[in-house]
Amino acid sequence: MRTASENIRTILAENLRSLRRSQNLSQDDLAVKCGLHRTYIGSVERCERNVTLSTLEMLAAALGVSASELISKRETPGKENQQSN
Repeated sequence: MRTASENIRTILAENLRSLRRSQNLSQDDLAVKCGLHRTYIGSVERCERNVTLSTLEMLAAALGVSASELISKRETPGKENQQSN
């Protein structure tokens, strides 16, 4: 059985944690908004889970972003400024 690539799980984990923190949400706060358990959110952020598409949609909706944004590599803040200097 094929498993999700480590890379996409890492991207999801980093984006989820970053967006959650930028909105001042704890793992518990996000879990309540999604109807999931806090430990599930933590395991996604630690790359321990392969989420289903429906869970991806729930996480995205709770954070106010699209599902594709959660699994897309994000630019490092300030990276564009460093290149222009």
